[in-house]
Amino acid sequence: MLKMSISDAALKLGVSKEAIHNRIRRGSLKSVVENGVKFVVLDTQTQVQKATPQRRTTSKKVFEPDARYYKLLEEQNEKLQQKVEKLETQTTTLREQKEQMLIQERIRIEQIYKDKDEQLKNILNAISSKFMLNAPTDDMIESESQELLEVEVEPKEEKSDLISLKKYLKDKKLSKKKTQKIKDRFKKIAKKDSRVVVVGKKCYINPVKFDYSDLI
Repeated sequence: MLKMSISDAALKLGVSKEAIHNRIRRGSLKSVVENGVKFVVLDTQTQVQKATPQRRTTSKKVFEPDARYYKLLEEQNEKLQQKVEKLETQTTTLREQKEQMLIQERIRIEQIYKDKDEQLKNILNAISSKFMLNAPTDDMIESESQELLEVEVEPKEEKSDLISLKKYLKDKKLSKKKTQKIKDRFKKIAKKDSRVVVVGKKCYINPVKFDYSDLI
């Protein structure tokens, strides 16, 4: 027989103090009071066995995955890998297409600006050509000056005997072909032959004083 306090009994039996008091009231545990202190009387063999709860041993079934489970995981992993590779390929293709579109767009814009520059250059050339056509050239200025000289300046020497080659040939009533040939001959010797007086682009002759049978 063991005699111990309520606290020691609760600790011994692995229960609470209240449970010890309840057992004492029910009579399942014996108790004695000494000097105003209640003690629990325990039978070392019987009471401990009754108080100690029996633990149920439960066997847990260990889950061991079989080969089918591993195979399913491998198949799913392979499918996911294929999807990832497919997405990466599509991403690369889209990126290349985008870069190609940007390159083509840049080339198109450059061509547009090039065409515009060419058009502008043609317009400026046309405007410049128009001004050049309308502007008097050196030949035109020289021709107009010579015409003025021809109008204002008259040969002073033997004025009455000089006659323009054009008028002289016109009076002869020659054919156009022959007239042109004679003019060509006079142009060749005009600056070398003293029989011919040149004023501007016109030739003057003196049929009274000189003989032109070698040219006419």
